[in-house]
Amino acid sequence: MVERAIRAFLLRQNYPEFDLKAVLFDMDGVLYDSMPNHAGSWHTVMKAHGFNLSYEEAYLHEGRKGFDTIQLVCRKQGIEISEEEAAIIYKAKTELFNTLPKPEKMPGSHELLYQVVNDGLIPMLVTGSGQTSLLDNLNDSFPGIFRKEHMVTAFDVKLGKPNPAPYLMALEKGNLKPWEAIVIENAPLGIEAAFKAGLFVIAVNTGPLPDSCLWDAGANLLYPSMPVLNEEWRKLITLYASGGQRRANNKF
Repeated sequence: MVERAIRAFLLRQNYPEFDLKAVLFDMDGVLYDSMPNHAGSWHTVMKAHGFNLSYEEAYLHEGRKGFDTIQLVCRKQGIEISEEEAAIIYKAKTELFNTLPKPEKMPGSHELLYQVVNDGLIPMLVTGSGQTSLLDNLNDSFPGIFRKEHMVTAFDVKLGKPNPAPYLMALEKGNLKPWEAIVIENAPLGIEAAFKAGLFVIAVNTGPLPDSCLWDAGANLLYPSMPVLNEEWRKLITLYASGGQRRANNKF
């Protein structure tokens, strides 16, 4: 299944082969188990301001820039709000989020990152988050892994996920071609953004959404958890280096 997915991707995109140099990681729900805090904060704050955003629906907005989430939710309920009003709501959401217990690292994330580094690949961060508390903790949680020039956050792009801009910027920052990187994402919007950027997407379902949401967004592979992906990493790397190459006489 894995080799088939890789070869099908190369054929569909008309890429000659993978020449893997970097792995692009989402943050919330991939590196940190932070989505329960995000979802709870969104639900509580939006309700306090007279808007309905359920805990479950918050997961569907994961990866979207905060201001975009607020304006979209309000618009769906027939209300247009100003940037100033959206800023007040987002500030309240951030303040509530920062009062909650510090999110733990996602199980398996630390081990996978060190496998990536040991394989000589560049780990890059591509997140729609603007939560400085999480961004500031990255070096403490994963010392020596992420370099500032290899990070794309909500502060770097005007258009957030599901627009491909964050992933296109990551390719630009890393001086990478699309066949030189793969993406690890847990959210439909992030998967869609990476898909639109022409990237191979490994989805990890670490939340309450059904697998179908991730497949429909454009995932090429899907794993049930970060520990399972970590266990399968050696097999994946081998296939990217060999069996994933596109050949004219491939039959599958």
